[in-house]
Parts: sequence; structure tokens; C-alpha cells
Amino acid sequence: MESGDDLDRLRAEHATWLAVERGLAANTLAAYRRDLTAYAGFLRRRAGGGAVDLAALTDADVEAYVDHLRSARDGAGKERWSSASVARAVVAVRSFHRFCLTEGHAAADPSADVAAPRVPQGIPKALTEAEVEALLAAVTGDGPSARRDRAMLETLYACGLRISELVGLDVGAVDLEEGFLRAFGKGAKERIVPVGHTAAAAIEAWLPARAAVLGSARRGRADPDALFVNPRGGRLTRQGAWQIVAAYGLRAGLGGRLSPHVLRHSCATHMVDRGADLRVVQELLGHASVSTTQVYTKVTQSRLRAVYDAAHPRARRPHPPAVPVPSGGPGA
Repeated sequence: MESGDDLDRLRAEHATWLAVERGLAANTLAAYRRDLTAYAGFLRRRAGGGAVDLAALTDADVEAYVDHLRSARDGAGKERWSSASVARAVVAVRSFHRFCLTEGHAAADPSADVAAPRVPQGIPKALTEAEVEALLAAVTGDGPSARRDRAMLETLYACGLRISELVGLDVGAVDLEEGFLRAFGKGAKERIVPVGHTAAAAIEAWLPARAAVLGSARRGRADPDALFVNPRGGRLTRQGAWQIVAAYGLRAGLGGRLSPHVLRHSCATHMVDRGADLRVVQELLGHASVSTTQVYTKVTQSRLRAVYDAAHPRARRPHPPAVPVPSGGPGA
């Protein structure tokens, strides 16, 4: 059991454990690091700027941190942290204390009984199928950039990929003949994803242009493994791909609604709309739990209502019967 202020050392060991033992992605590791840095700062301030004794921490300390996050306000008086951000911070704190307990650095877990705030589950704002068609039609021309962008948009929509999965694709991970690709999702988990005919054709059209870009790239800058590259031959970044997708959303008249994740939502929503089993969609998207995938069933409830009203003989309200008018007019 540790004594004194071992926060920095144990946070570093915890970060290594998350990366090596749990295989978390770099972005997730960075989020844990930020949350736990803030938590350590709070504990030190609570200790009056002195050393933090992990063995002396109780659930009251952790609850005080959660209350601190929930009550924080910005200069305009608005909540500084959303419920989702607070819940994420609680997950990081719990992970840290559980690690300390499991590894023998602490005798108890003060976060075990601390509840995280409930996060409202929003309904994804999927595009309509007509809007997807308009988006894909917004890619015009036959130059290298147009071929690449068309292949990116088609692949995002066809495969329901996260943007990090898209830019992480290697050429060797795509089998156009069999119609599958290997995507590496959260925690470096690999899954096999079908590639539709249209997306496969778009990728196939991009490959010769990609070869030309790599052939003209300066030595040392090109990434010969990357499927999607920038004009200098380097692997396209998440930020670069995001900007490309958003630009086509503006061109297609979608305003600021479009992001790579909206295309992922749209892929799942349209599949559920057309009768796909939730377990299949779960596998396609790489969700760890089917409960995450169930949010897409909410999106289709309005469509279900419309189909029901149109198809069921007793679904619609009957029109009120006409009131007979006595012959001869009033006073007859």
C-alpha cells in the first residue's frame, strides 16, 4: 500500500496499463490522461497544496470532485462540463482507483460507490437516402482528389466506419474481389466489414490515381501502405478527412449538419429501416454491446408509425359521421 503523494507515478503506470493491457486507442488514452490530470489537481488543492495520501481518500473525496465538475460555470454562467463529460471523468477516476486496488497500491477503492450522472441518449441525426444521394453527387470531376473523395464518402456510408478507421485503412486491408475490408476500431479491435458494389467501384477507380500520387511524392513523405493519401502522398489525417467530408456537405446543401459520424449513423439507420437485424448492424459498426446499437431503432419509429397508419385497416381514426340536415331548412 502506497503512502505520500504517488499520484504522478501511479497515473503514469495506469496509462501504461491502459495502453498495453487494455489496448486503448491513442485518443482514448489522451482523454484519460486529461481527466486524471484534472482529478489530481483537484485532490492537491483539496489537500491544501500538500501531498495527497491515496490511502486516506474516501468516497466523499470522489463525490466532491464530481460535484465540483457539475457546478463549474464559465464566464457566461453556463455549465462548463456536460453530463457526458462528467460521466467520462468518473469512468477515468474509477479506472484509476480500480487499478490501484488491483495492483496493491491501495487497500480500498473510494470510487466504487460513486454514481456518474445519467447521460441522455440522443437520437442520431441521420441523413435521408435522398440527402446521401445528393452528397455523393456533389463529388464531380475525375481528377485524383475527386476520385479519392468519392471513394472516401462511399466507404464511410457503405461500411459505417469511424473516421479514425477510414484514415487507418491500408491497401492490404481491402479485398475488392471478395468485397470485404479489415477495420481496426476502438482498442485496436479488428473486424471484417462488407464493402458494397458502389463503394468497391469507387475504391477501384481511386487506386490508379493513388499510385500516381505516390509515384510523384518526395521520398520520405509518402506512405505506401495508406489507402487514402493527401496530395503529397502522406496518410490522410483525421482532421483532413473530416474537413473534406464537411466541405462536401456544404456543397450538397446540407449546411453544417454533415460529419463523418453522421454518415456512420446514416448507414446504420438506413439498414435498420430496411429490416436489418440489430445484431448484424452491431457487428458491422463494431459496437461492444447491442444496447449501443438499439439507439437506431428509435430513429425508425416515425417511419414505423407512417407504415402502420398506411397499412393497418383500423389504424386511422374514422371521420366523424356527417350530421344529417333536416329537409325543409330551419324551422321546418
